[in-house]
Amino acid sequence: MTTISIRGAALFVDVIGHGYPLLLMHGGPGVDHTTLSSLRPCADGFTLIFYDHRCNGRSEGASVSSTTWENLTADADALRQTLGFEKWAVLGHSFGGMVALEYALRYPHSLSHLLLLDTCGDIRWVQQNAPEILAKRGYSAGAVGMARRFFNGQIAPNEMMPAMLKFGSAYYHRPSLWLLIREMIHGRHMRPRPEALIFGFSQLLKSWTVMDRLGEINVPTLVLAGRDDFQFPPEHQVELAAGIPNARLEIIERAGHNAPSERSAEVIQAIRGFMATAEDSR
Repeated sequence: MTTISIRGAALFVDVIGHGYPLLLMHGGPGVDHTTLSSLRPCADGFTLIFYDHRCNGRSEGASVSSTTWENLTADADALRQTLGFEKWAVLGHSFGGMVALEYALRYPHSLSHLLLLDTCGDIRWVQQNAPEILAKRGYSAGAVGMARRFFNGQIAPNEMMPAMLKFGSAYYHRPSLWLLIREMIHGRHMRPRPEALIFGFSQLLKSWTVMDRLGEINVPTLVLAGRDDFQFPPEHQVELAAGIPNARLEIIERAGHNAPSERSAEVIQAIRGFMATAEDSR
């Protein structure tokens, strides 16, 4: 684990394993690389590069207003060059998947494979549709209202954790004591940044979409998501995969938005299988 100076920001980076390089872009905004800790077993076959986006987690030295698509993607490519990789595979979960899509469109020659986990190509799915799904699933009006404000960046910094208490169970197919304990163990190392969440949803992601540009992505792509993902449901995953040439769609059963942690074995198997079958394209 180290901090690397990248384009005016000090990015927290953790590189583990051996093999083909795989960059992991965490979700959020406002959380960090620890949300993808369940994928660390992939280090036996890949060089895994975990990092915190600028203004997220342990990455410091930049104003939250610098969190733009240009900077987020340029940071990632500068990190690639600093680490000495000609090309790499990029995996993005949730918000990280949106950054990965922007990266694929802006730096196509740096990318060999694209892996999109529980993410979207149009922010309306989480800002408009997700609260409606929560209402249909029986969540209280207070929880639905909090979710609507949360995903539109209309919360106060001290409401980030209370929001998770109101509708955090929706992130999973079926929350269990074992899963809760594991998430708490991982979560104790997390460094949440409410200001990044608020800026991200209210400014960066406002009206964001790349659905009309998906056809420009020309690398092997895996689109994977939990069947019960309330933010980006299967119908959007079908739409997302259909728009990307050479995309493979996999839906993980008995999983919600946090499929990598809830069904880590199945997700890791899907990652390994996808990368193995795409071997010839490296």
